[in-house]
Amino acid sequence: MADAVAIKDGGSAAVKMSEGKFGLGTLSQETLVLATTVVIFLACALFVNGFATLPNISTLARSVSVLGILGVGMTVVVIGRGLDLSQVAVLAICAAWSLKLIGLGYGLAAGIAMGLGMAVAIGAFNGFAISIIGIPALFTTLASGTLVYGIGRWLMLDGIITYAPDNQPFLLALGQGEVLGIPVPLVIFAAVALVGHFILSRTSAGRFVYAFGDNAEAARLTGVSVRVLTIGQYAFSAAVAFLAGLVTAGSVASINTNVFSSSLIFDVLLIVVLGGVSLSGGRGSIASVLAGTALIGTLLNAMILLDVQGDVQNIVKSVVLLGAITLDRKLHPRDEETARQGDL
Repeated sequence: MADAVAIKDGGSAAVKMSEGKFGLGTLSQETLVLATTVVIFLACALFVNGFATLPNISTLARSVSVLGILGVGMTVVVIGRGLDLSQVAVLAICAAWSLKLIGLGYGLAAGIAMGLGMAVAIGAFNGFAISIIGIPALFTTLASGTLVYGIGRWLMLDGIITYAPDNQPFLLALGQGEVLGIPVPLVIFAAVALVGHFILSRTSAGRFVYAFGDNAEAARLTGVSVRVLTIGQYAFSAAVAFLAGLVTAGSVASINTNVFSSSLIFDVLLIVVLGGVSLSGGRGSIASVLAGTALIGTLLNAMILLDVQGDVQNIVKSVVLLGAITLDRKLHPRDEETARQGDL
């Protein structure tokens, strides 16, 4: 009973710490990032030609939704002191395989179910390798992502691009549809964010994620099923990545597996860290994802409209990420327990 109370108190304390408050009175990091987003948005609306138009705002909402969906999955993993670099491989290969199966006549439900099952299996394998075998998350997910991409391109798919079947309007609606004038990808992002928020703030599993991320050894000693918890985190991240893949496929009626070689996973890490999720674990929230997604989405959209060269965009994102990580280390320095665990 005492152990349960300790976990509950530890989880509550971790949730409070996740607010990431620093300086400037009582403003949280999420609030400051959102305020910065508003300033940048207004500046772009005034000085960037075409930014404030309805078509561009719709495009912005659709583009940041996929980034935000991936960010929710990554946040659940990072709060638990993990890292998932296999997300984009899952997005590309599992979604493309689903499209192929549907096109071969397996049916919409069966195709989506098999793609989702594959994604969850990959996530569970990541969690197994990390929690039971003991391979660091960085190397596990980097290797599994490359493995999934290689097997998918070699054995499962017929080419770089897999097209959505013409007789499946539901798939196209996931990326191109609207609900009461709101883009469906944004609706899906909101739903995933609500689910993530509920898990982290209203369930025992969510409190255990915070407790484990804040102090892994204490969580183990109080009886938390660390291995099951870790497997669940990575399975959730992979399932979310698969959903993001379906939204991506619906947006352009196809999925290009070369997205694996893009900077998408870099962008996901950027919004998570920038929003206030600590890489040391135990701190952050879904509000962090919303804040980071809004800021980075606005910046990326503005740079595209300004025709900023891709290399320059990467430089800007790199500087922002380094700044966010530096701030995170200043606010949440590595303690002895973290040092004993080693890097992610």
